Amino acid sequence: MKDLSWKTLSSEYLYDDTWFTIRKDTCQARDGKIISPYYVYEFPTWVTAVALTEDGKFILERQYRHALGITGYEIPGGCVDDTDPSLQAAIERELLEETGYCFDHYEYLGQTSSNPSTNSNWMHMYLATGGKLVQSQQLDHNEEIEISLFSFDELKQLMKENGIAQSMHVTTLFYALQKLGKIIF
Repeated sequence: MKDLSWKTLSSEYLYDDTWFTIRKDTCQARDGKIISPYYVYEFPTWVTAVALTEDGKFILERQYRHALGITGYEIPGGCVDDTDPSLQAAIERELLEETGYCFDHYEYLGQTSSNPSTNSNWMHMYLATGGKLVQSQQLDHNEEIEISLFSFDELKQLMKENGIAQSMHVTTLFYALQKLGKIIF
């Protein structure tokens, strides 16, 4: 197969903050064509999980998302911190902080990108099972999260109604439901 990658000739950071960094690249395609400017958004690495309680209920979070001005359902997840020793440790921490649940088993489902044409980060997907409520939520200062438990039929109906706006969470649900034998392709 033909190599379609570009060579980065230069990069300039235009904005650099904890949660969002943007850079302007000048690139050269294999045929010599110069592509400039090409903007890249750098975000931290993300983790997310489809989380099931020990009695098989799906843990969903309901929260406000300002960019779209909507309140909706999502699955738990967040950013990998520099102090997290591994991706699994990051999702374990996020699940405990956001939901108050600990889980018996974690299964890595792979990685996905929200938009590989502009975003430089990956989101790593997990299936967490055997969840037990062990503490109250320990939310960040800007988080207000309501926890809901859904049966598979309730989750299926929510998905049929496009009740989850976060596309990467829908992707994670797809892989988890396939792993659980709930859908076959």
